[in-house]
Amino acid sequence: MSAIELSTTLLTASAPIRNEPVQARSTARLAALLDSAAAVIDEIGYERLTTAMVADRAGASIGTVYRYFPDRIAVLQSLSARNSERLLARLADALAADGHATATDALLAVLDVTVDLFRSEPGYRSLRVGDVLDLLPPSADETANGVVARAVADALARRYALSLGDSDRLAISTALEIIDALVARAFARHGDGDPILLDEARRVVRATVAGVL
Repeated sequence: MSAIELSTTLLTASAPIRNEPVQARSTARLAALLDSAAAVIDEIGYERLTTAMVADRAGASIGTVYRYFPDRIAVLQSLSARNSERLLARLADALAADGHATATDALLAVLDVTVDLFRSEPGYRSLRVGDVLDLLPPSADETANGVVARAVADALARRYALSLGDSDRLAISTALEIIDALVARAFARHGDGDPILLDEARRVVRATVAGVL
């Protein structure tokens, strides 16, 4: 199992689903509820989401929602885990692709994947991988962004035969946080992402990992 596959497993396993689906029909129902939650979040943001809204959008009873999720926070956490899974799957493909002349170029593919998810994945630009949720106490020792950064660093080290020390990994983690923050800012008032801020994100990421990759 690769580092990215392991990270996907860890993040997905943390999703607080009340009843894990064991049949295809239940899996489809759960996916439909999360799709509905994502659609509502895409319209009004995650802060105003309610379980009643999820039920109404899915055409399901409120009891069906509570069969899988104890409350709205669980819906948000589960959707965050699915977002993380989809991000990591896309990153695995992007980092393994030919055409990256350097490890830095491969790292910048993370920016491209993130931008595409902001544009195409309903609700992603609001919730992302869930670190925006201010839940106390923390449910894990590592943030979702931290898990992604570790997986990316491991993938880069393996692909480009890099020996990464703690400071190198910190630089990569910082670059991932910069991508998350500046891409979110680029989409805050611009439906397709402010190109000036996206270019700035690319420049700052290069500067952050200069001498590391």
